[in-house]
Amino acid sequence: MRVIYTLAIANYRSLREVVLPLGQLTVITGANGSGKSNLYRALRLLSDTSIGGAVPSLAREGGIKLAVWAGPETVVKATKEGRQEVQGGPRKKPVSIKLGFAADDFSYSVEFGLPVLSSSAFAHDPEIKREAIWYGDKWRASATLVDRKAGLVRVKDDDGHWSSVIDTLAMYDSMLTEIADPTSCPEVLLLRDRIRSWRFYDSFRTDESAPARLAHVGTRTPVLFHDGRDLAAALQTIIEIGDADALAQGVEDAFPGAQLWVEFEDGRLQVAFKQYGLLRALSQAELSDGTLRYLLLMAALLTPRPPELMVLNEPETSLHPDLVPALARLILQARESSQVWVVTHSDLLTDLLTEDSECQLIRLDKELGETRVQGQDLLNTPVWHWPVR
Repeated sequence: MRVIYTLAIANYRSLREVVLPLGQLTVITGANGSGKSNLYRALRLLSDTSIGGAVPSLAREGGIKLAVWAGPETVVKATKEGRQEVQGGPRKKPVSIKLGFAADDFSYSVEFGLPVLSSSAFAHDPEIKREAIWYGDKWRASATLVDRKAGLVRVKDDDGHWSSVIDTLAMYDSMLTEIADPTSCPEVLLLRDRIRSWRFYDSFRTDESAPARLAHVGTRTPVLFHDGRDLAAALQTIIEIGDADALAQGVEDAFPGAQLWVEFEDGRLQVAFKQYGLLRALSQAELSDGTLRYLLLMAALLTPRPPELMVLNEPETSLHPDLVPALARLILQARESSQVWVVTHSDLLTDLLTEDSECQLIRLDKELGETRVQGQDLLNTPVWHWPVR
């Protein structure tokens, strides 16, 4: 299984310069406002690059000028010690947001910047200034395999010679979406498909009109949709072609004596959940918010088609504390087949997950508006070099 072992972010919201070590299981925690959500959103933005959605995503955030780090480029020692007000001098570097990761096979980075002056109605759209794919944990020109500057994309062959693939790539298009050719650029195709396989779960609604509460016409669903609308189909798929025993154990672990099955008629599927002491089963429309959310998380984590990376944002939301240990056991089971990243406020969930020896715990805090990793210094920060623009 390929693992991302370093994530790097620069100048995105409160993440002025963050380089994180990642494990097979990574837990991100910290106080409110410490930057956990920004870290999650940065990874989503990186994922959007592979489907051509990064520039629209930045636009939805108000454009690059609102998404970029709002503080000064450098903070002097006197400011950190409280002896001087925060001050900003003339900007010496181009306005940019940089995202990248290092993995067991290929590493990748992308840099977004401001467009040149134009009379176009889209003159404020961010542009992709730089992209690179390379071998190893840090970027070096000699290790680079595919290189993009402005509209020019070059590929290195086995003999170390560079050849141009395209020199007119639109500044709003990523090379991951435009030149994924299995013959001339196999690294781009592999990396694109890999990033597209990442799964994010952070928007499970459990209100009375939530998609997960409605019965739907179902098809085989090895991957739960991000909002859980196909919950019944996903659970039935696990029962038929996945790990039905693990599903039954997950229910028993959280709700001793309960039974779960899926009822279907004329192609419409509906969850049936009978808890100990009740005379009839409840449908998903009748379940409590916590019970429904647990079933959604169980369907996501027990997927018959595990992704390379699964990201859970505050999975403990709406769960009774008694359900957290069962959730932790599901997450630990999922990390055997996927790299898992959990963003959480819960001390209990953090404690349970960090009992695993492979868990990488990252605690965030803020200093002068900048997100910091607690306990991180020059000696234990992963090595990372950004490609020069």
